[in-house]
Amino acid sequence: MRCVSQAQGTVSIMAGEVPRERRVLVVLGGGIGAGKSTVGEVFRRNGFVVLSADEVGRDVLAVGSPTVDLVARRWPAIVDGGVVDRGALANIVFADADELAALEAMTHPEIRRRLAATLDDVEGPTLVEVPLMGVIEDDDAVRVAVVATPEVRLARAVARGGDADDVRRRMMQQPTDEAWAAWADVVVDTNGAWFDTERVVESVVGELLADG
Repeated sequence: MRCVSQAQGTVSIMAGEVPRERRVLVVLGGGIGAGKSTVGEVFRRNGFVVLSADEVGRDVLAVGSPTVDLVARRWPAIVDGGVVDRGALANIVFADADELAALEAMTHPEIRRRLAATLDDVEGPTLVEVPLMGVIEDDDAVRVAVVATPEVRLARAVARGGDADDVRRRMMQQPTDEAWAAWADVVVDTNGAWFDTERVVESVVGELLADG
């Protein structure tokens, strides 16, 4: 059953969707400015270990990582002494879908490997925040999508220091809200007041923990 929640609504997750006798694993996805980190913080407050695929991705491009060599071969001008110019790389890949796909082919296998290793060591309810679908492929995971209108997402990203044109380019390369909703078991709409959204997320967490 796919359960869709609006910021003013409630959530019901059918018993059996979260396998019993198994750690609760949530994969939390959504586009830039949708509110993933804010929603993830509610899970953290309620006892979830929260992991970020973005943070792992940054480590994958750190000095000394073998992935840096792959990046240097394709885009030699943006790597100097093993250091990736992340801003220059972002300008390249978010302006061209083929270049973005090439970067993902280099980074995603290592991101998946590192996340899987971390998950093996973590006990208790766990949430993994992802920017794209397919980063975590686990049939037992509960997939939660965070969505908001493009206007709201742009305003949030700019308010926290993003360049408006850069944010728009990133949004164009990311899945739409409709795609996230089709992927998800639960959809959290963050367009409304945070008080209402938080209430819905608390309800999602409660259902998950009760079923887990």
